[in-house]
Amino acid sequence: MSDPDRAVPEETRWTGKFIVARTRGKWEYVGRTRGVRAAVILAVDAGAVILVEQFRVPLGRLCLELPAGLVGDETADEAIEVAAARELEEETGYRPARIETIGEFASSPGMVTETFTLVRARGLEKVSDGGGVDDEDIIVHRVPLAEVKDFVTARRAAGVVADVKLLLLLGAGILADA
Repeated sequence: MSDPDRAVPEETRWTGKFIVARTRGKWEYVGRTRGVRAAVILAVDAGAVILVEQFRVPLGRLCLELPAGLVGDETADEAIEVAAARELEEETGYRPARIETIGEFASSPGMVTETFTLVRARGLEKVSDGGGVDDEDIIVHRVPLAEVKDFVTARRAAGVVADVKLLLLLGAGILADA
């Protein structure tokens, strides 16, 4: 199976400070500039998962997510583990004793070139309230694993969008209901 556009040269249509829009044949897609990557953090502590909720301008709504952040946006060649630990503490107030890489994933591969590295944070210590930096206004939720489905359902009923990466926590339950 081969897409006829596979061999067509990629063209840059527009470059901003953070994203670049490109085409290749009939395909239109975006990616991050400057080689910036993303880390998504699965932080489970004493049977509870740490989630964040924040307003996302492209959606025009609050979004419930796993904590995440950019890698290499401020420091070139930053290690995923270093960036993930920094972002977890900034967003949630939890400092991990260690970060383990789970793997690389794509959330919308037909439209976005960005992939993210999923990491697991272990040995959490609460060191601040979190909430992010500047005007991020992040709400931190500590949700018992046994209550994740009901919590996500309640937040969605309140109009909050659930990020696709939450399927990691909901997947087995969704399959059980099939």
